[in-house]
Amino acid sequence: MAKITASVFTSHVPAIGAAMDLGKTQEDYWKPLFAGYEFSKQWMKDNKPDVIILVFNDHATAFSLDMIPTFAIGTAAQYLPADEGWGPRPVPVVKGHPELASHIAHSVIQQDFDLTIVNKMDVDHGLTVPLSLMCGEQDPVKGAWPCPVIPFAVNVVQYPVPSGQRCFNLGQAIRKAVESYDEDLHVHIWGTGGMSHQLQGARAGLINREWDNAWMDKMINDPVACAATPHINYVREAGSEGIELVMWLIARGAMSDIEGGQATGPAPLLRHRFYHVPASNTAVGHVILENVEKESP
Repeated sequence: MAKITASVFTSHVPAIGAAMDLGKTQEDYWKPLFAGYEFSKQWMKDNKPDVIILVFNDHATAFSLDMIPTFAIGTAAQYLPADEGWGPRPVPVVKGHPELASHIAHSVIQQDFDLTIVNKMDVDHGLTVPLSLMCGEQDPVKGAWPCPVIPFAVNVVQYPVPSGQRCFNLGQAIRKAVESYDEDLHVHIWGTGGMSHQLQGARAGLINREWDNAWMDKMINDPVACAATPHINYVREAGSEGIELVMWLIARGAMSDIEGGQATGPAPLLRHRFYHVPASNTAVGHVILENVEKESP
C-alpha cells in the first residue's frame, strides 16, 4: 500500500521566489533565510518521495471571489506556473498524479469531507515557492521537479475559513485515503503558509516571534491541543494572514501518530526546524517530521 513517510511545513512568501528567480539568494538580506533550507534540500535528495501532496492556498489566481472552494484537490496531469501579475515564475511545469489524486478525492468525500475536484488550474507561489525551497532552483525548460505533486488548495483568504480542528481531522482522512491506495508509494504531505504576518490595516507588518515559536512547539509535540487553537487566536496573535497556519495542521493530522483525533502512536522524528524574520514583511517557519514505524506486537 501507499504510505505517508514524512511531512514538511514551510512558509511560501512570494518574495522568496522572486529572490531566487532574480539571483539574490546570496545577498546579505536573503542569505540567512536560504541557509536555513540547505539541510532540507539535501534531505529531499536523500528521502525523495514518489508523490507530494502539497497543501497551499491560492492567491486569487486559480480561484476568485466568484468561486472559492473551502478545500480543492487537483486531479490533472500537469499544472502550469501562474502569472500573478508580473509573468509566470521561471520554474518547471508541475506534473500531477491523477490516479492517486482521484483516489484521495473519492476516499475523503466518502469520509464526509466535501472536496472540489479541479481538473485544470495554474499554480501560484503558494505551491511553487515551497518546491523551490526544498528542491533548489530548476531550469524552467529542461529541468523537472523530483516527483509528481498533488495540489490541495485551502481557502484561508475569504471568510468563512476552515478551523484548525477541521483541517487536523481532514489530514487524518487524507492519510486513510493514501493507505488504501493499492500501490507501493512513498508519499510526503506538505503544509505551507504562515507564519505571523499581516499585509494591511493598522497592524500591517505585524510579526510575533514568541507566539510563532510557541505554536510550532505545540504543533510538533502536542498537535491535538494545537488543533484546538481558536480562530480568533490566530488573528489576534499572528495577524490576519496568520490563519494560513491551519494548513500546517492538515499535514500534521496526516502523520501516523494521530488516530481518532488523538496522539496514540510513536511521535514523529523531528529532522529539522528553522525560524527566521523577516522575509519581506513575514516571519518564516520551517519543520520536517518523519514518521516512526510502530513496533509489531
